Amino acid sequence: MQALARPRRLPDARYFQIAALTTLLVINFALIDFGARPAASVIAIATALLTQLIGCRLSGLPLDLKSPLITGLSLSLLLRADALWLHAAAAVIAIGSKFVLRIDGKHVFNPAGLAIVVLLFSSSGVWISPGQWGTEIWFASLACLFAVLVLSASHRVDIAIYFLASHAALLLLRATWLGDPLVIPLHQLQSGSLLIFTFFMISDPRTTPDSRAGRLLFAAAVAVTAHYLAFVLQMRPALYVALIALSPLTLVLDRLIPAARFSWRPSVLKGVST
Repeated sequence: MQALARPRRLPDARYFQIAALTTLLVINFALIDFGARPAASVIAIATALLTQLIGCRLSGLPLDLKSPLITGLSLSLLLRADALWLHAAAAVIAIGSKFVLRIDGKHVFNPAGLAIVVLLFSSSGVWISPGQWGTEIWFASLACLFAVLVLSASHRVDIAIYFLASHAALLLLRATWLGDPLVIPLHQLQSGSLLIFTFFMISDPRTTPDSRAGRLLFAAAVAVTAHYLAFVLQMRPALYVALIALSPLTLVLDRLIPAARFSWRPSVLKGVST
């Protein structure tokens, strides 16, 4: 006969994400320079944690420092600025948006992505790291980040695959149309910032559609919009602008294709044979 045991808590997916982002930041400081600087990283991470603390105190929500740590690490790896205070401003915008811009308990925008776009359009001293990591480290990072999503039980490996496949297909189609050699789209794909965008922004379970069909539509829409912005309008931060511009589409897709809401700490009822 089968007896139901107590619910077993699965590991929080964010621990895996923190480990992956921290590893990339350590690689930046110790082995290969991606452009992140210690002072800017400390400021971004510390400000994100402090803003989360203040936001939780003011709102009465329980304090959880894992999500702001992920945001601070992401900003450290992606954002570059002439002045250190801009890194603090990015963290305040990112974490503040989590408390202000939310509907039905779900964030409207990816926090780090929103901060990057706001500062890119409001300050001339901010830019995005190109993150060209080279073939070997890019493929190693790709494999590791896929493993993180699979092992983390965040159930968002599908949207990472949908987006990367859509993005790569569009680059290959453009190269074929223009008669460019294959090395050009392959080089365009070997970007560290692309991997961080794929695995920590567009795959964020709090800002992506709940249903698998919705995630497929959302990923394809972001890829197509980003390519239009990049190659027609010549907009450099096209991926981030496309993601933020289309983020409200998630709310529409959740209405049209309803599915179970994601939780960072799901419980699993496990049958035990007796």
